[in-house]
Amino acid sequence: MDAIEPCLHQGYCPYKRENILPAVAQLTQQTLAMILAGGRGERLGRLTDWRAKPGLPFGGKFRIIDFALSNCVNSKIRRIGICTQYKAQSLIRHVQQGWSFLDGRFDEFIELLPAQQRIDQTWYRGTADAVFQNVDILRRHRPRFVLILAGDHIYKMDFSRMLAEHAARGAELSIACVEVPLAEASRFGVMQIDPEYRVTGFCEKPAQPAPRPGRDDVALVSMGIYIFDADYLYSRLRMDADDPASSHDFGRDIIPQSLAVGARVFAHRFDDSCINNVDGRSYWRDVGTLDSYWAANMELTNVIPELNLYDESWPIWTHQKQLPPSKFVFDEENRRGVAIDSLVSGGCIISGATVRRSVLFSSVLVRDNANVEDSVVLSNTEVGAGAVLKRTVIDRRCRIPPGMSIGVDVEADRERFHVSRGGITLVTPEMLGQGLHQPA
Repeated sequence: MDAIEPCLHQGYCPYKRENILPAVAQLTQQTLAMILAGGRGERLGRLTDWRAKPGLPFGGKFRIIDFALSNCVNSKIRRIGICTQYKAQSLIRHVQQGWSFLDGRFDEFIELLPAQQRIDQTWYRGTADAVFQNVDILRRHRPRFVLILAGDHIYKMDFSRMLAEHAARGAELSIACVEVPLAEASRFGVMQIDPEYRVTGFCEKPAQPAPRPGRDDVALVSMGIYIFDADYLYSRLRMDADDPASSHDFGRDIIPQSLAVGARVFAHRFDDSCINNVDGRSYWRDVGTLDSYWAANMELTNVIPELNLYDESWPIWTHQKQLPPSKFVFDEENRRGVAIDSLVSGGCIISGATVRRSVLFSSVLVRDNANVEDSVVLSNTEVGAGAVLKRTVIDRRCRIPPGMSIGVDVEADRERFHVSRGGITLVTPEMLGQGLHQPA
């Protein structure tokens, strides 16, 4: 580990292929990533009726899981398992179509691990159980380290930096952490640390989160990103599986148990491994509610968004269909096809309509005199002539009737659609009476 120590003290160099230290590269080759992608995302309401949360479209062309996968590949961690469970077909198809470029001849792979009742006659009972039920597969690949990731967050992170720190500290478990406002911390696992960043306390989703020492406005929370020494993980999972009182969850069980037995558990600052975006600000979003999903998409329409999707040194990979360019047609006084401060994906046609501060996914048709503002419109949707959309999320394959207004009268929307706490209106084909909707 001598070659790793200097990079920790001097500040690990920004990601560049030629700058990855040989010792760090060796660590990534000894690592296997497990992405937990089986969650429904109940707080997203009807948007996840037919898809798992990690498979939810984001940013005009991506799926949420693309960020975790891209971070792994860009970090040189190219042995990856994906645990799936809830309505995973569209997610599985996306991974098969967009992530088949890894080369098995060089021991690179993405392996889909659906719940199969491998250990006993139960589905995945929690995040830890999802990994435990596939522990025989883990052992077969003989990793030295196991990286555990949630598949439902938006961020850019170089895991090799966290891995180098984990190895240099001699940690058995490292937890990536970020500061959040104290008022929001009850949604996360909250940790306490000593001056050396060793974790001294951890509570999953506490009703009254403890602030970070020296601050009364923020808490230090887990990002759901863990690095385990493989042998330590196997032994801890075995003990947890044998505990009838356990909920078999990393945050509720594995981490507190590790602290109780005196394991070497350290926190890793996200700021030390994030891939800097605009102005060097770190970016991490949990898009677990309709409001946060809408807001994260809307942030991308800013002139200088916090999440830089145009960084060629850290690309976000995905699968996308071969589609024609977007098209903006008609240039008459009362019939002009324009999009302002918006993301418009391939195959879209803006036909004499106006789009402002919105994200349009592929193959969206917006007809004459329609007005789309502050909205997220998923693919293969048609907005009828004269329709108005404001502060909406429109699911795939919706057909908005001509002249319909959504997001203008919230009370009227509540009778027809779903309106979030923040006043965002969600529309699905079922709500429009357009039949059973099973998005790809």
